[in-house]
Amino acid sequence: MVPPSQYGIKYAGHIISSHFGDLVAKVCECLLRRGPLTHQNIVRFTEMSASQVKNCLLVLIQQNCVQAFSVEHPGGVGDTSRRSTEYLALFDNIIHRMRFPKFVAVVSQELDKECVELFQGLLQHGRLTLEKMIDRAKSGQEDSTAQDATREALSKLANARFVEHCPDPEPHLSPPSEEAPARKRTKSSKMVAEPETIEERVLAAATPMEAKRFLIIFDTTTEEDGQKTGDSFLGVGEKRKSDALESNKELGSDGEQVLWRVNVQEFMHRFRHKACVENVRERLDGGAAVALSAMLEISKSMEKKVKTDNSVPLSINTIYEEVMKGEAGRAMTLDHLRASLVMLGCEKGVDESYKIDLKNIIEQAQNEEVESIVLKRYGQEAYRIFRLLSKANCLLETGKISDTAFVDKKEISKILFRLWKDQFLHMEKIVVTGPRQTQFLLWKVDKTTLWPHVLDEMYHAVLNLNLRVAYELEKENELLNLPIEKRSGPLEKRYNRLRTVRLLLESSLMKLDDAIMLFHDF
Repeated sequence: MVPPSQYGIKYAGHIISSHFGDLVAKVCECLLRRGPLTHQNIVRFTEMSASQVKNCLLVLIQQNCVQAFSVEHPGGVGDTSRRSTEYLALFDNIIHRMRFPKFVAVVSQELDKECVELFQGLLQHGRLTLEKMIDRAKSGQEDSTAQDATREALSKLANARFVEHCPDPEPHLSPPSEEAPARKRTKSSKMVAEPETIEERVLAAATPMEAKRFLIIFDTTTEEDGQKTGDSFLGVGEKRKSDALESNKELGSDGEQVLWRVNVQEFMHRFRHKACVENVRERLDGGAAVALSAMLEISKSMEKKVKTDNSVPLSINTIYEEVMKGEAGRAMTLDHLRASLVMLGCEKGVDESYKIDLKNIIEQAQNEEVESIVLKRYGQEAYRIFRLLSKANCLLETGKISDTAFVDKKEISKILFRLWKDQFLHMEKIVVTGPRQTQFLLWKVDKTTLWPHVLDEMYHAVLNLNLRVAYELEKENELLNLPIEKRSGPLEKRYNRLRTVRLLLESSLMKLDDAIMLFHDF
């Protein structure tokens, strides 16, 4: 997990500041810049009072932007170890706050109005118990109607994996054993890599087990006998309800006291698949996009992690059966489907099963995004040079680049040095000694350093766009507060101009956020 960049931290601070105020943003930025800290250290670094820091942390925890965890500190000779609570800022969750409208759009497409309203309540409050959800729904409804509707809506959201149980409020992080010998990295160990950063270790310790994460059990008490029964709204039999309720108790859930929050991973999973399909549609054709969409739909239930790079092998008949469910796929023949799968670069098995490499599609989309930036910023010749070096994936000498990219030798050095100065290229100097000393300049695209640089530039751009939107709205604040009937003549022109500017800026923000997800989340 890559730590946030300079402008990434500034962007996250701006989001928190605009949503919760400057004091909360000050605590958040302190944690983002310095890493996990105790309450005492936050007070020391921010120079705020202890009560102010406590209230700010409570807001950030409520909104899923900070995770508390406890750490064991070894004592000195003859002293017992001590445990302290530290707080970790969750950069990804902060950035996701700007994607709430996208989340709501997905839910509104698949579920009913009641589910959307409940989902919006979770976005607003961060985390809620069932009891709090029912209280929000009671306005304008009878108690029993609101209770049943809320439980049914929560069941639908949980079954779709749009919501989940909140993580452990304060997991214990065991210190790595210093005495344990370093394990050799085997081929199998690479597939199941242990968490490395503190953030990954904390999140792994806090995340509920899969059996509990989406568990839906409602405890209801009848007035006649005061006896509790499990009601899951899933149409299960009485014995299964009872077994599920017992399982819920063993897992530590207390019915309506369970805290729920939005499951961001599910939305990132869907956005990732959508981005892959759209990239294939633009880069290849509609048939390849239909084939990829069908494969992703089949393997959706089998993929447990958001960032799984490869899908499971699927037979040609299974893929074709899924393809025929859509209107666009009904015109495809088996031969057309096979050609589309070959075009996608699918790995073919002996029994005509196919496996798609999503990681390769994402990498191609990233390459195209950076190439488009180079084209717009530096021109056609720089674009050809960058594309050549990106595909070569090795060091090339200046003369070789000039001959291959058909760029004049007088101009090639200027372009290369400009790209290098802006950190788009990596340069190495080689001096050949002999009767006559000669110096060669070698160039290549180093994606390990370029991708984080591009992402940081994107954070800078999205921060500036957000500041521009805020400036435009603040400048015309009086105009926005005027009644509609009073907006006539010059005022109406000003209002239409503001609406046009706002739509343009917000449209740019949406596109830029898609690019950020491509480099950071996918």
